[in-house]
Amino acid sequence: MSIGPTSELKRINYLTAEIDAAYHQASLKLGLSDSESMILYAICNQGEECLLQDILRLSGMRKQTVNSALRKMESEHLLYLVTADGKKKKVCLTPEGKALTERTTLRLIQMENEIFGAWSKEDRTRYLELTQKFLSDFLEKLFSLS
Repeated sequence: MSIGPTSELKRINYLTAEIDAAYHQASLKLGLSDSESMILYAICNQGEECLLQDILRLSGMRKQTVNSALRKMESEHLLYLVTADGKKKKVCLTPEGKALTERTTLRLIQMENEIFGAWSKEDRTRYLELTQKFLSDFLEKLFSLS
């Protein structure tokens, strides 16, 4: 039996891919690789430092990809790693890294805030509710797979 995606699911998949492509273009325009962009975004999401495990969780990238990007960024003096709570690693921005985020990631976040802020409160709330519902339902079905 062949079951294909509904027209609505095709549209969601298309829009998701287009949004990913737009963020890729944003990274290129800002002079960052996708990995660097996602790492800086995750750090900005937490402040000026972030646990490595949170970067992995928030970015969805593989550990090897994150570690390679971190080593490159560390060699460029954009960030450094410190031990936190025993075995955990914390990623911290250097002054150069902070300056880079101001020129890149924080500009991107400002754009997102402007777009999202232009929506009505009802639209923002509904979008977040539906996105959360989709994620919850998807995870529930995923964990019930045998």
